Amino acid sequence: MILSALSLLSLALLLGGMVFFAAVVAPLVFTRLPADQAGRFIRQLFPVYYLWLIATAGLAALALAPARPADALAMALVAALTLWLRQGLMPRINRLSDAAQAGDAAARPRFDRAHRLSVLLNLAQMLVAAAVLLRQAWPPP
Repeated sequence: MILSALSLLSLALLLGGMVFFAAVVAPLVFTRLPADQAGRFIRQLFPVYYLWLIATAGLAALALAPARPADALAMALVAALTLWLRQGLMPRINRLSDAAQAGDAAARPRFDRAHRLSVLLNLAQMLVAAAVLLRQAWPPP
């Protein structure tokens, strides 16, 4: 019972944080702040956002492990992918953005590809989190 409640809470916090960031925070920052300030702000926010995802997905994985090992594995993979996004892809995106802003024409398409990859991976993580949350909230009879 306690693990079930903990998994539901951590999954809701995970998915809620992802949706809030994508639907509210990012659009608001880029529509209300000048582009250079928005970029700097988001760059500072991403490491914290990724830590939130790692913590909530990791907690969900631990809470789900005894009763739902497949869902626990899915959440562990979300956490591991987020760790790679935070430590690997995001620094690369930042370097490419800096290079493009400094006038490196070759960096812009590479930045666009890396950024698109991060968005697609984040969307995939959201879908996995939503699926696991729904399975946990409404298990089959």
